[in-house]
Amino acid sequence: MQFRQQALAKLQSPEELDLPVRFARPQGWLVLSVTVVVMAAASVWAVTGSVASTVTAPAILTHGQGSYVLQSPVSGQVTAVLAKQGERIGADAPVLKVRTAKGETVVRTVAAGRVNALAATMGAIIQTGANVASVEKVAGAKDPLFATVYVPAENAATIPDDAAVDLTVQSVPTQEYGVLRGQVKKVDRNAQTPQQITAFLGDSQLAEQFTKDGRPVAVLVRLDRSSGTKSGYKWSSTEGPPFRLDSMTMASGSIRMADEHPIDWLLP
Repeated sequence: MQFRQQALAKLQSPEELDLPVRFARPQGWLVLSVTVVVMAAASVWAVTGSVASTVTAPAILTHGQGSYVLQSPVSGQVTAVLAKQGERIGADAPVLKVRTAKGETVVRTVAAGRVNALAATMGAIIQTGANVASVEKVAGAKDPLFATVYVPAENAATIPDDAAVDLTVQSVPTQEYGVLRGQVKKVDRNAQTPQQITAFLGDSQLAEQFTKDGRPVAVLVRLDRSSGTKSGYKWSSTEGPPFRLDSMTMASGSIRMADEHPIDWLLP
């Protein structure tokens, strides 16, 4: 009975048609507008956008032809060291003199290059096939440097041609001078053995270091040249370090991989 009286009273009262109707508060319109803009931007990015991933791996600066290990062809005692570490020498140049049972023999280079390391010392007794020097193949003083990045084999397939590379050089303070710029020149799709790395770098210890987590893939990086820096190469800073770079300098390379679309949008 009570509800019936209330219903009759409502029918008898005039409708309040002159009162304004509020559909939403201003704050609500703002939230709705922002939500619509964000959803529109996300939809466009889902179709056209991409996320760039990178892979970071150990690297070393070398000349493009690599190095070789010079071995002694005879056994005997070293009587003279004729080459100096860091010296650039020609092909068939004398490196050591070795006294054998048949007389004195001169150990000579196989190809022209720069002496990276000398393993034999004055008075040392060496055997046939012993490593006596590491020589980097360098044709001329102005030959450009390259970087070889030893990337895990599982990442090799996703490295695009001419991919951008940032190199953190061990001997260069990164916070002050930035990183060295380069681009991928060649990706060797076959995993490298320690023997292959030793043959290229002329250093078995580096080969062990680069293969300690498995057989890597060698990625040859062409360094971007610049006439405005002391080193002759392009850096993320304006001038780069105030000195030239040496070969066989350790670095860390960050290679930009192929762009990916990691998110699929599901619309209701």
